[in-house]
Amino acid sequence: MVAALIGTRGDRRWVDAARRSTYSLFALLLVCVVAIEYAFLTSDFSLSVVANHSSRETSLFYKFTAMWSSQEGSLLLWAFILSLVASVSLFFTRKKLRDVVPWATAIMLGVGVFFTSLMLFGGGVNPFDTLSPVPENGVGLNPLLLHPMMIIHPPMLYVGYVSLTVPFAFAIGALITRRVDAAWIKSTRGFALVAWTFLTIGVILGARWSYTELGWGGYWAWDPVENASIMPWLITTAYIHSIMVQEKRGMLKVWNVSLIVASFTLALLGTFLVRSGVLQSIHAFGDSTVGPYFLGLIILVLVGSTALIISRLPLLRSQKRIDSMASREAVFLINNLLLVGMCVLVFWGTFFPLISELFTGTESVLAAPWFDRYTTPLAVALVLFTGIGPLLAWRRISWQGIKRVFPIPTAASAIAVVLLLVFTDAADSFWALAVFVLAAFTFVALAQETWRGAAARRSSAGGSIPGSIVAVATRNRRRYGGYIVHLGFVVLLVGVAASSSFETKRDVTLNPGESVKVEDYTLTYEQPTVKRDGQAVVFGAEVSVEKEGRRFATLEPTRRYYQRTSGTKTIAGYFEGEATSEVGLRAGVRKDFWVSIEPDTNEIRQRSQVADERFGAYMRARVLPVVQRDPSQAGALAQQLVAVQGLATDQIISDYVNPKTATAATFRVIVSPMVTWIWIGAIITILGALFALWPARTSRRRKAS
Repeated sequence: MVAALIGTRGDRRWVDAARRSTYSLFALLLVCVVAIEYAFLTSDFSLSVVANHSSRETSLFYKFTAMWSSQEGSLLLWAFILSLVASVSLFFTRKKLRDVVPWATAIMLGVGVFFTSLMLFGGGVNPFDTLSPVPENGVGLNPLLLHPMMIIHPPMLYVGYVSLTVPFAFAIGALITRRVDAAWIKSTRGFALVAWTFLTIGVILGARWSYTELGWGGYWAWDPVENASIMPWLITTAYIHSIMVQEKRGMLKVWNVSLIVASFTLALLGTFLVRSGVLQSIHAFGDSTVGPYFLGLIILVLVGSTALIISRLPLLRSQKRIDSMASREAVFLINNLLLVGMCVLVFWGTFFPLISELFTGTESVLAAPWFDRYTTPLAVALVLFTGIGPLLAWRRISWQGIKRVFPIPTAASAIAVVLLLVFTDAADSFWALAVFVLAAFTFVALAQETWRGAAARRSSAGGSIPGSIVAVATRNRRRYGGYIVHLGFVVLLVGVAASSSFETKRDVTLNPGESVKVEDYTLTYEQPTVKRDGQAVVFGAEVSVEKEGRRFATLEPTRRYYQRTSGTKTIAGYFEGEATSEVGLRAGVRKDFWVSIEPDTNEIRQRSQVADERFGAYMRARVLPVVQRDPSQAGALAQQLVAVQGLATDQIISDYVNPKTATAATFRVIVSPMVTWIWIGAIITILGALFALWPARTSRRRKAS
């Protein structure tokens, strides 16, 4: 970092030294990551992070991924990814932006110094802290994280958060050096799109995990940490659109530097929320010592960047103005306002408990209906402008142009209105109807623009329409990748609108053999199930589902109760640890049938407590005197007692499936339309982003030459 600052005076030797030091930081952190992973894979419980987040029973896959389930490991991963993206960005800009790069290098290394110093001196977050004496076994991974998507979800978000450091650093460097043209944008545009893509993947994986694992029946709960991930996504979305205006027209410079500063600040805020404990969340690490340090960094970034932007306002102001509201740049500005407005609403709702407590002394929480009420109109408007934007030209569109491009999408939306009102219940929800109609407009608008481009290509070069579509798309990946992203986004919102507006949800209590009817489906509780699986006891049910008198599905929802991780292992301890749900799900293109179970374990718990009391009395009366007389027998006796306790546990929980003692269970049954289209839309969106990221054939040839 010091070398980079010295290099800002113009000596390239120091700039090169700073770049090489970034490569060295990456190499060193790679060694650290490999060392920690090796410790996890070999169950080296001398390291505190391994002992607290793994065990001998943890499967190999979860051992490999357990590093970032811990606070220490996630900070190391943050620093490692930062060193990687910084190295890549400096490699590709080593012959560009000679006045900006030294400042950008210093900023990225400064952030790297923050994270490495935090691990070394922050207190309790050093991944190489050791334990003495070394425990025989570890605590194990948090049961909520024993899900493939939840293991992949955090590093996806980390890559998204960290990648925003690159455009932020170059933006600050450009402001310092007064290079406020679009050169820094062109050099870092790919990193912004990489950040957006990984944030999208992370958010979707988290939503899918919530839908299938938590057992409450939804995919988005407006949880504080969920909100912390969506806020930088919203602002980065605005930024990616807004920089196109600066590149094309030299406008919105203040918007662009402000948006990237906001995106990076919100990425830090998301990291802060997970680690500070200021807001309660199922996703958070809880209270820790590093929260104040993150808050200090956030304040430094926000105050310093704001002061710098204000000082450069005369340079950032553009002489050009929006010529017409019927222009592409006007639509992008409206998109900025809508996305920033959504972010402000989410920010206010997320931090309202702290705000209300500050001003009233009472903590109040804004629940999901509040978020839905105020964000839905903005989301609907986004669908509209997602379709309008591609139809408009830069600067202005003529009346002849309007008559040429708008009739077909408008007619499609009119037809959609009629069909929806005649054949569906869409009229029951105004906002859902609006999304469906505007989605039809957007689908047709995107298809029309793609067809027009292909037709122009075909008229000049010949060939088929499909071949022409491929040709124009591969030559302009950024534009047509954006069309694919817009298509996927609208498909996703259609799924959200349908599933949230027309869902049927019922909570029912059934005895084995009883049935309940939900819409066209009949669910029958066939029989209870139970088993002991490692450190958990699993209570569940086999349920059969019929649709209109025909067999539709057989589902097995379960509820897993994990043994507590501290203190003496007891039978009742299974009900004192974490509990997770595995839902029964039959997904479909039209509807999902979803069921979870809440077993009645009161009788089992009471019997477990009685058994533990008797077991404890036996230990004190018979086992403890033997160990006191002959300590060498302690190991063998411990193994025998564990086996006996396991047999007793199996005997007690077996009563759950005994027809004479079986009790009722409570089921949550949800019939939700078009949820599958959320995941389909997400996949389309991600594929579109990857298509846009892939270098066009012409640019590859240019680099080769």
